[in-house]
Amino acid sequence: MSDDGLRQPQTAEKSVGEIVNEVTQKASLLVREEIELAKAEVTLKAKRLGGGAGAGAVAGVFAFLALIFFLQAVAWFVADLLGGQSLIYIWLGFLITAAILVILGAIAGLLALRFFRRGSPPTPELAIEEAKKTRATIEEVSGS
Repeated sequence: MSDDGLRQPQTAEKSVGEIVNEVTQKASLLVREEIELAKAEVTLKAKRLGGGAGAGAVAGVFAFLALIFFLQAVAWFVADLLGGQSLIYIWLGFLITAAILVILGAIAGLLALRFFRRGSPPTPELAIEEAKKTRATIEEVSGS
């Protein structure tokens, strides 16, 4: 009898106990391989997510720095539109810019909450599909 399930047995005459033992070993091997597939799939997805998160963080830092300069320009522009270089207009320009940022931040936060609620954790889809196929095949064979 082969232990790895790959070689053909030397003789076709086996007892029921040997057949049950062989089926049990092969089922155990199949379950272990499906678990390894699930681990590999989740690890790959986690690495991809981590790389994307790192690149996104770097992009976010540069975008934040650029945003600081842009918002300074917007605040000075609003102050100029309101009336010039008087201290009250500069203060008002920065206040209007801050209010716009608060509104945009609230909108972005609500969108983020919506996306997180709709998102799903990384699942081993291939392993689950293989397990379903294996179960269907076993049920089909045992049912006949």
